[in-house]
Amino acid sequence: MDARSRPSLRPVESIVVPHRQYGRVLLLRDTQGVTDAQAEVPPPLVPIVTRFTGRATCEQIAQEASGELGVDVPVEVVVRLAGELERCLFLEGPTLQAARARVEREFAEARVRAASHAGGAYHAERRALERYVDDCLAKANGAGAQAARGSPMIALVAPHIDPWRGAVGYGHAYSALAAALPADADTFVLFGTSHAPMREPFALCRKAFDTPFGAVEADEASVDALAAQADGFDPYADQFNHKREHSLEFQVIFLKHLLQRRPFRIVPVLAGLGAHQMTGEDPARDTRVARFLGGVRQLVESRPGRVVVVAGADLAHVGPRFGDDRPYDETQRSALERADRASLEHATLLDARGFWSHVAADLNERRVCGLAPIWSLLQALSSSCAQGRLLHYEQTVDDGDGSVVSHAAMGFYS
Repeated sequence: MDARSRPSLRPVESIVVPHRQYGRVLLLRDTQGVTDAQAEVPPPLVPIVTRFTGRATCEQIAQEASGELGVDVPVEVVVRLAGELERCLFLEGPTLQAARARVEREFAEARVRAASHAGGAYHAERRALERYVDDCLAKANGAGAQAARGSPMIALVAPHIDPWRGAVGYGHAYSALAAALPADADTFVLFGTSHAPMREPFALCRKAFDTPFGAVEADEASVDALAAQADGFDPYADQFNHKREHSLEFQVIFLKHLLQRRPFRIVPVLAGLGAHQMTGEDPARDTRVARFLGGVRQLVESRPGRVVVVAGADLAHVGPRFGDDRPYDETQRSALERADRASLEHATLLDARGFWSHVAADLNERRVCGLAPIWSLLQALSSSCAQGRLLHYEQTVDDGDGSVVSHAAMGFYS
């Protein structure tokens, strides 16, 4: 790395977090699993890092940042910062390519997807996790049994926020599933948000998912059948995104605990639909998307009572952590709840088109990261499905900066 280099930051998650020395810093972290490293960028360096687009040299970046900051930024500072990010695998280039090739090869060859968030987002020790999940289920206070009303559940929307903060939401979702799980259910189609960019609309995975409770096998025959429906795109092109993705991992944890020794298999699907989210275009008009989800619907309908569809999906992400200038006040949070509930009303009515258009209309403001998996779940359900029910809605507020993540639990019954 020298003054003539053109550093290019690779696609990573960027959030603003509290910091003891600087007040707030920009945190960069990898959602794909190439590296476990994180980078904390203090405010004075943000104008430099945001210019790591591959278009400008380090020398040009130093000049531009100097103009923005009103102080001289030596080119050596830019070069050193770019070098550190390159070593941490946050920049495009040969170093990243070699590391990514190695990690992707190892993941491709592994039969089991490791429980990558165990010991971080939830307990890694089995008994401790059992107690915690039982406590989550208890927090619902029997609301799930009341919501079931004797009807078997065929689909569930659950949060994918970390279980520490989403305990109540997970409790409502999975206590409802426990109360209404079809007696013959043995297959769970899991739709999850991909927090890392995807090249294709969906990504399948044929691997077993490990958990502190034991591994859960993939239904390889069903995965293969869906792959055959992927006309016009490669359903395994983004399989590597499954390595670190938590939106599915957390659902498998709760399912494995819920079913105990009862045998079941999963069909893991990450929903991207990034191009459609950028334009707001209804994905149902995309023949590739329609054909693939038609395959999921065929799987559900061909094995009545045996297949349950689960979406791991959060709703809004607002506040300083996600790029807003200040925390939401009570008035803004009330308005956010009204918007969220209006979106969810479309979902409970199985109005997939209405749900998509309502969320897409203010996606840049609410940043609803569960749009693709919830919409995919709705598309996968038969039109004969009864109306869905909103089981729980919640806004989780970050104590550090007042940022808000909203999430919900919804059940769909036959």
